[in-house]
Amino acid sequence: MKISRIICIICFIVMIYPISINATSNEDNWEKLDQISDQALQMVKQERYKDAKQLLTHFSNEFLRMNQREQAFSMEELRIISLTHESAFEAVTSTSLSFEERINLVTQFRLVVDAMRSEHQPMWTQMEGSIMTTFGQMKETAQKENLETFNQLLTIFLSKYNMIHPSITVDITPQDVQKIDSHIAFLDTYRNEDLKAATRLQQLEQMELDLKNIFERMSEDDADPSLIWVMISTGGAIILTLIYVGWRKYKGDKQKRQKQRDYEDR
Repeated sequence: MKISRIICIICFIVMIYPISINATSNEDNWEKLDQISDQALQMVKQERYKDAKQLLTHFSNEFLRMNQREQAFSMEELRIISLTHESAFEAVTSTSLSFEERINLVTQFRLVVDAMRSEHQPMWTQMEGSIMTTFGQMKETAQKENLETFNQLLTIFLSKYNMIHPSITVDITPQDVQKIDSHIAFLDTYRNEDLKAATRLQQLEQMELDLKNIFERMSEDDADPSLIWVMISTGGAIILTLIYVGWRKYKGDKQKRQKQRDYEDR
């Protein structure tokens, strides 16, 4: 049994070690990028825009180096992070933007970096309460047919949703994102039109369901992929050990039978 245990350990190490090295290296790189994006946001909050600019430049260099080395991103992911990084960079260099606009753009970038790194419950899901509260107020004013207040709340809602939209694009299927975008396009296009209250409410009710679906999907307690891999690897090592033990037993029984026949033939 000692030999079996040794083989089990060797098999487990051989199967886990290469993946563990790659996973650790990738996690370390993302940890660094995550910290840089967070520090840039903190600098903007303190109105230290030159420091934020340096951090964003540093992020760009590190991200390009990471992508060249690992080539771990799809074209869509590269497009999203490039666009949000560009917007964040503009936020810390343009003098025409307000403080709130700067915060929103850099926060948008910060959320994208986290969404690309996080497997479960990314930071953008923390905005669910704020977004759904504003949406509920929109729905209420639509029921009362208060168009002026509805449009004000719609503008606030769009500002919040636009902040998380790139992150949603990273984490959610294009079909589900398109559903929300279609609702928003309709409400924004006809915000000043004399629509029937029932038509606007119908659109809002379906939009509410689709929004809840997005947030609920991201809050599901899925199994950790790394844990799944450990389970699979451990199971594989156990199977190999059982095969080896079975083979040893078969060989031993065969030898015993052969000795028994040799004894009987004497």
